[in-house]
Amino acid sequence: MANKFDISIRAEQEYAVLETEGYLNDALGEQLSQKAQDLIEKGYTQLVINLANTALINSIGISILIEIIEALDEREGTLNFCGLSATQERTFRMMAIAKYAGIFPDEKTAVADFQ
Repeated sequence: MANKFDISIRAEQEYAVLETEGYLNDALGEQLSQKAQDLIEKGYTQLVINLANTALINSIGISILIEIIEALDEREGTLNFCGLSATQERTFRMMAIAKYAGIFPDEKTAVADFQ
């Protein structure tokens, strides 16, 4: 099985959405980190990461997500997650990621949190 991964970006005026597809490991994580950093450098401080098409996240993927949270925190920004599986949401809450980033059931509510 090929390790297919992709990231799509929808940048609006006030926020940007990054939608991942595939296993969030070092390869996809590095791409996600770079794309998030590019958006942050362009002035986006409100990001949503939609994980609806990402079934698995390993420890490297988690550490990269934490790096994105830290980068946004330095700019007084906000990161919201949506589309998490029940297992991913439990993991994020257990690891206290939910303390530093929002968790929402879908993209619409994740974006509405910014307004």
